[in-house]
Amino acid sequence: MFELKVLLNPVIIAIIILFLGITGYFLLKVKYINASLLQLTNILRSFKKSNIVYRFKELDDVFSNNPFISSYWVEFKNTLVFNEGIQIKGAPSDGASIQCTIDSGYFFNEETLVNSKLNYKFISAVPTILTGLGPLFTFLHISVAFSKVNFATQEATIASVSSLLASMKVAAMISVVAVGSSIVFLLIEKLLYKNMCKSPLEAFQLEMNKLFDNISSEKFLVDLLKESKIQNNALNMAFTALPVQMKTAFDKSFKETLVPYLDNLIFSVNKLQDNLKKQVSDGLLDDIFGSNDDE
Repeated sequence: MFELKVLLNPVIIAIIILFLGITGYFLLKVKYINASLLQLTNILRSFKKSNIVYRFKELDDVFSNNPFISSYWVEFKNTLVFNEGIQIKGAPSDGASIQCTIDSGYFFNEETLVNSKLNYKFISAVPTILTGLGPLFTFLHISVAFSKVNFATQEATIASVSSLLASMKVAAMISVVAVGSSIVFLLIEKLLYKNMCKSPLEAFQLEMNKLFDNISSEKFLVDLLKESKIQNNALNMAFTALPVQMKTAFDKSFKETLVPYLDNLIFSVNKLQDNLKKQVSDGLLDDIFGSNDDE
């Protein structure tokens, strides 16, 4: 009966209610984070590295409209470089892909996707708060009990000592409940954070890294310079080969089109000359024979 009376102390009840309230709040937040991370991970698993370029708009629409990740996704999207896999003669052909100039872990990490959603600074301070409430109310309860001690008479002294001992027991129980609730909350927080927050986050980061290759800014500039050199070489080769190709095309056109035309033209001119000579010869003969007949 006395133990039940001790547990029904308003301070102990307040500590228990505070512990249950914060634990319930923590459980709701952890459940929300876990469900969101699992959903996003399953979405990423439906995409492949080979087709992410062609389905990127689909992924962009889903992540941009998801309040859990939308703000970080917009920042991450600005670091992406699209490689369309254009093949250049003389250079190795790379498949179409998307590369990020800044590692995805900079945007999607414990701080952004877990701690900021969890109000982690407050959650981390809860064990300290609960532990601090124990000594605070313990000494407060003891000080109130000492203020009620009365040594005026023997009966008053005995009653005061009995009341003081009962208050000391209640004060000790306050500390036990406060420290115990702090330890229980700490265990719950560590276990749930590991299993329901950190593990799903690691799975999400793994899927993200599978889809987007990380390329540093320096490597990107080096690759860009290399690509420019390859294109310049290709253009130089094209300009060098252009006169030869034009000469070859002109020769081919001359032989296949112009030469036959000139041959036909010469043949026609020769034929015309022959006809003219024949007509002239025939005309002279007619004139000669015609004059003889007149005589």
